Amino acid sequence: MMTAGITGLLTGLALIVAIGAQNAFVLRQGIRREHVGSVVAVCMAGDALLIVGGTAGIGALVTRFPEALEVLRWAGAAYLVWFAVRSFMAAVKPSALAQQAPRSRHSIVATTAALTFLNPHVYLDTVVLLGSLANQQGPGLRWTFAGGAVTGSVLWFSALGYGARALAGVLRSPRTWRWIDAGIGVLMLILAVRLVLH
Repeated sequence: MMTAGITGLLTGLALIVAIGAQNAFVLRQGIRREHVGSVVAVCMAGDALLIVGGTAGIGALVTRFPEALEVLRWAGAAYLVWFAVRSFMAAVKPSALAQQAPRSRHSIVATTAALTFLNPHVYLDTVVLLGSLANQQGPGLRWTFAGGAVTGSVLWFSALGYGARALAGVLRSPRTWRWIDAGIGVLMLILAVRLVLH
């Protein structure tokens, strides 16, 4: 039983830790110390919902209707390009961490939800892959595996969001934020291209 939970934890971490749009946004909000709790909560709740759904058998539904993933693919790519443009605009006119205008909690939560649910890879990783692996554990252990995967998500997003706060003091200069925003913009464009091509 413990082995299934640990396997779920390690598998979940392996899939979640990869650098992506969601992780970049969580890191940025953690550094800015802006609505970090809300960002982390949305990411954790989104992963938990998708992992539980996959374990309950929704993965079969997703694979049966691939056109749903196709719609998500194009919507996600468009959103990532928009996010990249915003990041490049911020890089052109950088400001220090303390000078950056705060955004509303509603806006931050909406952005986090979009970065979470408009990415078709999140459905493949959590619903299809983790759901399939959980169900391979057998009826008695599938929820233990899923619980381990959800725990991995909770640990990762908590560490990423709140751990980034420690970097806030170091990142006070506008020049540093120029590089951060430019880097996030490039990452978002790369992810958008990968979504379209794959």
